[in-house]
Amino acid sequence: MIHEKIWIHIEKDKVILPQDYMSKYWDERLSKDSHQASMKTYVIENAEEIDPTRQRPSVLICPGGGYGFKSKREAESVAIAMNARGFQAFILDYSVEPAVFPEALLQVAKAVSIIRENAKEWYLDPDKIIVGGFSAGGHLAASHGVYYHEQWLSDSLELATEDMKPNGLMLSYPVILSNEFAHEGSMINLFGNEEKINWEFGALEAHVSEKVPPIFLWHTFEDDSVPVENALEFARSLRKFEVPFDLHVFQKGSHGLALATEETAHPGNANIEKSCQPWIDLFATWVAEQN
Repeated sequence: MIHEKIWIHIEKDKVILPQDYMSKYWDERLSKDSHQASMKTYVIENAEEIDPTRQRPSVLICPGGGYGFKSKREAESVAIAMNARGFQAFILDYSVEPAVFPEALLQVAKAVSIIRENAKEWYLDPDKIIVGGFSAGGHLAASHGVYYHEQWLSDSLELATEDMKPNGLMLSYPVILSNEFAHEGSMINLFGNEEKINWEFGALEAHVSEKVPPIFLWHTFEDDSVPVENALEFARSLRKFEVPFDLHVFQKGSHGLALATEETAHPGNANIEKSCQPWIDLFATWVAEQN
């Protein structure tokens, strides 16, 4: 196992903001010390007696936390579960408030480029890099899916689009919308204001195009923190642009299930939902079926 911490450096003074983005809140934070993003690797090494040339698919995991913190329940246990299903796994410790959009997005894009650059050393397929996330981390992953090809992102990081491109997305009960079904706390933290300034950049269903990669998406009907409409409206936009997706809506289950097992449960066995536990195997099957 290759288990190490990789620092993610962003030169914020070189960042080019999207067109029509009001820079007030970004500019206010430029002069302040900010969180240093990093990525932990959970890389399975090849063995001569098994398959020394194996290239595994990989998953970059963005834990949730409303852009205010990163949930431990949606991090290492998920990475280990992914390893058990044949994936190389990476956990992104991205910046949250007081950092504002697009800082975390830049960190995801940079992390993807690092994973692809090290494909040989980390025994992974450079054409099967999945960006995944939970709740607000799902919003971050989906943001990368809709924005990775934008010129401002490429210019900000001095990277080619192909270096940053995700080959698929894994979205677990994601925040997507900024309308009446929004998780407003996530939007406030992400954009640094309650007045909905720049929130349109977080309304991801409105930024879908045919360039979005295939998506595995799951949610629950009973989620009362991030309503299932977030998944349904995103799927509708994906269908409009003929972006392939798997959508699984489970009836039972509250928000923040993670693996939905005892391994990732809160004390008192909250967040255990047997009917949702198959999601990770459904995801592994979905990845295996991608061209």
